[in-house]
Amino acid sequence: MSSATPPTDLWLERSRLNGMLLSGISYGIYFLLTIQSFIALLRTPRHLSDNSKQKQVAMLAYVAITFILATIGFAGNAKYTQMIWIDLRNAPGGPAALIDLELDYWINRMALASYYIMKWLTEVLLLYRCFVIWVWRSYIVIPMTTLFLASVAMAILVLTESDGAVFYNINVQLAYLCIAVGMNIIYTVLVVGRLLVARREIKETLGPEHSESYTSIVAMLVESAALYSVLGVIYIVSFSLHLNVSNLVFLSISHVQGIAQLLIILRVARGRAYSQNVANRSGAMTSLAFASVHLSNMQSSADPSADQDTTKEHKRPDVQSVTAQQAINEIRASG
Repeated sequence: MSSATPPTDLWLERSRLNGMLLSGISYGIYFLLTIQSFIALLRTPRHLSDNSKQKQVAMLAYVAITFILATIGFAGNAKYTQMIWIDLRNAPGGPAALIDLELDYWINRMALASYYIMKWLTEVLLLYRCFVIWVWRSYIVIPMTTLFLASVAMAILVLTESDGAVFYNINVQLAYLCIAVGMNIIYTVLVVGRLLVARREIKETLGPEHSESYTSIVAMLVESAALYSVLGVIYIVSFSLHLNVSNLVFLSISHVQGIAQLLIILRVARGRAYSQNVANRSGAMTSLAFASVHLSNMQSSADPSADQDTTKEHKRPDVQSVTAQQAINEIRASG
């Protein structure tokens, strides 16, 4: 590189190369988590119901397909990085022009499409978990589904406008990024809020020792979503301002989103996720507790001698505690 090369071009090239290095690191983490997810899913108990087996197969297929898509995208970016500084280094405008006009080459459009499809699948998983936790309530399903369809439409528009265009000049891409990151933040708020409500109900009904697992789930969701959300905000700002910082994030952000989802899948495979059975039973246990208290009050008012048998009542088995313990066992068994 001659000394006459403008510093801005040098920063552009450095950011693109360093972004590829960061992409390799994030892909390596994603690769290891994919292997761990496969092992965890295959180690689940063999004696499963047909419904559980179908979910297990669906999860295995999801992990495999998203990994293949991520690999295609990563391979395409790696190949074009080689083309920038080795295969096409004598092209008019040099590496800087190749970076700006990367969408002129089919290999980059292929990588971009692969990552878009991967993101769609990860968002479908997000929506499914959100709908399960909210028991498929329409005021949650309809808005979130609308946001998802809007993000899909924006991604398709980006792909149709990408041929021969400068990536930073595609305004639809900025709208897509805002919707994708915003939907991830909304999902996190909805799921964490629902889990905190369930934690409070179970704590009041069964005691604080049975609500500790919800705290760890909330922490896991916040931590896994935080990294993607932070990277997403940095990417949106840098993309809108046409800053080269976006090159440091762009090639890794899809891997980070995949990593967040694999962390959730690992928890599901190990039987520590918040399932629909828990969502249904947490409310049922609270209702059971109130019904038990109400029944006791009715019996006390109907039988004045009940107050005289307080000492005897302490010696009898607590029906509410027995029922609650059975519910706990069922929750643990359902995973």
